[in-house]
This record gives sequence, C-alpha cells and structure tokens, in this order.
Amino acid sequence: MEWTQIKVTCAHKDLDEVAAVMCMLDNGLMIEDYSDIEENLMSVYGELIDDSILHADKQKAAVSIFVPEEKNYPEYIAFLKERFAALSLQTDITIEGLEEEDWANAWRAYYHPVHIGERLVVVPAWQKYDAAPEEVTVLMDPGMAFGTGTHETTRLCAAMVEKHMPENARVMDIGTGSGILSLFALKLGAKSANAYDIDPVAVRVAIENAKDNGVENFRCGVSDLLAGVDLSEGPYDFAMANIVADILIRMSENVADYLKVGAKLVCSGIIEGRWQDVREAMEAHGLALCDEDSENDWKVLVFVKK
Repeated sequence: MEWTQIKVTCAHKDLDEVAAVMCMLDNGLMIEDYSDIEENLMSVYGELIDDSILHADKQKAAVSIFVPEEKNYPEYIAFLKERFAALSLQTDITIEGLEEEDWANAWRAYYHPVHIGERLVVVPAWQKYDAAPEEVTVLMDPGMAFGTGTHETTRLCAAMVEKHMPENARVMDIGTGSGILSLFALKLGAKSANAYDIDPVAVRVAIENAKDNGVENFRCGVSDLLAGVDLSEGPYDFAMANIVADILIRMSENVADYLKVGAKLVCSGIIEGRWQDVREAMEAHGLALCDEDSENDWKVLVFVKK
C-alpha cells in the first residue's frame, strides 16, 4: 500500500491546536518538535545528533499524517485549510513534493458521483451523469475549497439539510467552503442562501460553483463567522455550519440572534468526543437539540430556536 504524507508546519506556540485539528483526520500523528534540543547536547552525544536537527528552528514545529492510497487526500488538505483559517492559525501545508497549485488537479483522480441522504447526488463537473427523476444533483468543481461530499462531515450535514430544511426558506451557511450545502438547499427549494467563509479562495470557488449550477439567489462573501452576515431582511429560517467544535462553541453565544423562532441550525464538523460540549453551548444560548446522526468518528447535531 502507498501512503501520502501531509505535513503541516506551524509556529511552536500553535502546535497543540494544529495537532488537535489533524487528529480529526487521523490519530497517527508524526510530530517534529525540536524546542527542547540544546546546543550543548552536541558536546555530549557528538555525531549521534544530526546537524539539521541540532540547528532546526526552535520556534517552528510540524505535524504529519499519512493518508492511504484509497483515501481522497486533496479533501484532507482542503479540510485542514478551512479549519486552520477558521482558527486563525498560520500554517504551511506540504505534500510529498506537490505544489499547492497542483492540489486542485489531484481531485479528479479521486472524485466520483457521491449519493447523499435520500436523493442528493454530488456530480463532478467534468463527468456525465444520468440523474433519476427524483434525484437532486449538484455539479461540483471543488478547486481549493473544502466540501465535495466525500468527507463525512459534508455528507452528514447535507443529509440533515434534506431532512429538515423547510421549503422557501431563507438560508444562512457559515463556513461554506465549496458552497455545496447552499447549492443543495437552493435546489431543494430554498428561497435564497447567504453563504460566508473566512477564506477568500473558498468564496471565489463557491461563487463559481453556483454559476455552474445555474442557481439564483445565492450570495457569498468573506466573513469571520457571523461578523459579516447580512441581516437586512431579518433573521433566517434555516442555517448550517460545517466547521469544527471549538468554532461552533464560540459561535453559540449569538447565533440564535440570527434565527427566527422555530428555525433550525445544522452543526457539523464535530468530532465524536466533542459533541456534548457543542450541545451544552448551544442549549445555554436558546437552542434545543432536535436531531443527531453520526458516521465513523463524526457527529452532526440539529438544533431548533426555542
């Protein structure tokens, strides 16, 4: 079996947060941390210590995971980029000699039509797909943004959108990535979708995907969580946030202010061990858990504004 190494270099002070995010993808981490190596060790251990290690930048650290060949490693990279951006972490992601601009091309080798929920299908924009009459399809060219339907968090969230979103809803999508959830919402009958992401690349990709799908009433902009959300038409009928537990908890303090009474919020991107923390935070700020589901180590929670 062949493996692909994804290596994330960061400031040493951010090592724990970077490792925590990468644990969401794989528990087998390789950590490079040379902060404890002292210059005088050379006189004690001589040539046993490699010179590159001895003189490594003590202010930097690196975390690597190894992805098996059957997994979609570009999706992993997009996931990491989105989560690090949401946490305002400055990182450098490398992958066995591949340049960043090559990642988008790598999607095509791994990406095939994905069936989600009862009748949702994600179709690669470059492939022909004959949809059944009842199927709702979204054409997706993910580029450098997270969200193609192959990751558990996206599938779980999309299935809950299909299950819970009321027809003709005004939708808010926080951390939109590729825009996939908003596009499904619009094709399922939403009146409009306002999507936001902290990453300008994701915003550009989402807008391009919306054009490719011919949807109307889709708006997408750069925003740090709820900071730039448009409330000119009042609170929303439905919302989704496929981010990460710590960010969802931070957002819980005022997300209810953006929702109508009775509106539902789908929260995904939650690793199994953190779902109770997210639930407690949301319930402490006027939201009640009304549905949940899980896949592998990931959890999706649906809340309703009381």
